[in-house]
Amino acid sequence: MALVAMRAIARKVKCQQTLIHHIKKLLDCRRDEFNNMESYLETPAKLLSMWLKERMIQNQSAHTITAYRRDLTDFFQFCEHKQLQLQDVEASDLRQYLAERVERDQLGASSLQRHLTSIRQFMKWAEQGQYLAQNPAEDFKLKRQSRPLPGLIDIETVNQILDQTAPEKPIDQQLWLRDKAILELLYSSGLRLAELQGLTIKDIDFNRQLLRITGKGNKTRIVPFGAKAKESLIEWLKVYRIWAGQFTADSAVFITQRGQILKPRQIENRVKLQAQRAGVDVDLHPHLLRHCFASHMLSASGDLRSVQEMLGHSNLSTTQIYTHVDFDQLAKVYDQAHPRAQKNEH
Repeated sequence: MALVAMRAIARKVKCQQTLIHHIKKLLDCRRDEFNNMESYLETPAKLLSMWLKERMIQNQSAHTITAYRRDLTDFFQFCEHKQLQLQDVEASDLRQYLAERVERDQLGASSLQRHLTSIRQFMKWAEQGQYLAQNPAEDFKLKRQSRPLPGLIDIETVNQILDQTAPEKPIDQQLWLRDKAILELLYSSGLRLAELQGLTIKDIDFNRQLLRITGKGNKTRIVPFGAKAKESLIEWLKVYRIWAGQFTADSAVFITQRGQILKPRQIENRVKLQAQRAGVDVDLHPHLLRHCFASHMLSASGDLRSVQEMLGHSNLSTTQIYTHVDFDQLAKVYDQAHPRAQKNEH
């Protein structure tokens, strides 16, 4: 009898355990459903903060993160003005938003595409995380537009800027030595503004005349710099010691008189100022010098692949935008290379 009673109790306990297991499973399902419902109630600002944190973990650059934040904050303001919930956004809303941006801010095709990319990537993440039921930006495409060639100044004009005489005042002479080093590096190595600003002492190998550059997506590359740039850097570092004392390997290369790292806008202003001082009628900016570097190198060498590596471009098609056709050079290459280009000599 005792054995029968024990078996009955065991069966009862097993049934209770099975029941508890099913109840727990049901509660887990209900909790998941509640979490999914709650995710729809997350504010766009909170979702943006979560997404940007993930981008930071993935080592995306600070400039890219800033652009994402700016683009999406503007889009959220558009949605708020329309009293439009994020999960209710449709392709027609995206079309209206982008049209308003063009009208309001006179955005070009590349800026417009960047805005769309920011929205598309954010919504893709939100859809994958079940914060959105669908991504209306996934198949949304802009009308394809031809990309204009960047402006270009010739070698003589660049030399006029770089070889101008120093100012008379001692403090202006010091500023010029810094600015000249900036100009020389931008043109000598084709650096982006952010790459130049982020340059540290340890990134410079004076013996081999090489720079270690941290570019977009925190990708590093090694690029050469010329003798003129080396000379300018050496002269500038003498002034650096006067302004800030000794520097360490991690010290920023380009600083203010107070020893603070130069901001991008300050660099842009100094580049523009030195072009004006040289009497050059051109709106000089760092990217124009990068473009001149690429075009002048390609014109002299024709080596598109090497220039691509020095510029830090992932795709060769991006480098091709920087090429300008020199028709005399093109005809010369054609005459020398094409098997049916040779003229008959009789």
